[in-house]
Amino acid sequence: MPAHDETHNATHDARSFGESREVNVRELETWGERFARAQSRPCVITLSGDLGAGKTTLARALCQGFGVRDVNAVTSPTFAILQEYEADGFSVAHADLYRLKSDSELDALGWDEMVDAAQVLIVEWPERATRPWPDGTVHIVLTYAAPDLATRTVSVTLA
Repeated sequence: MPAHDETHNATHDARSFGESREVNVRELETWGERFARAQSRPCVITLSGDLGAGKTTLARALCQGFGVRDVNAVTSPTFAILQEYEADGFSVAHADLYRLKSDSELDALGWDEMVDAAQVLIVEWPERATRPWPDGTVHIVLTYAAPDLATRTVSVTLA
């Protein structure tokens, strides 16, 4: 882990972005919660990685950091595509695009309007959408840190 505090938003500390770190699941949860607390709103955060890499675990930790009232309700919205959770004075939208067949499904959800209006939008499987992400989108990639399947590499970039 880097010696500096890596939880700051890019506007506060650009060192958070463009770095990779290795974490176990508990550290991923702690990192995600702290990272969310440091983000300014509105924000879009995308989560990429293999099946089982920890995207939903990280989404739950981010929701905790954003102050979602019922973090236990945060599950993978694979079949619903989109879920919303109430935080203090705003809502967090959580999308899982894994089963997305085409951008027309996004149109049916009012995707562009939702992206523009969301205070916080967390998107799993963002590569399934062909549309560009807004400026300032935070992209987080989770990969297994081979050979230890209990450890993940977390990479953060800012678009």
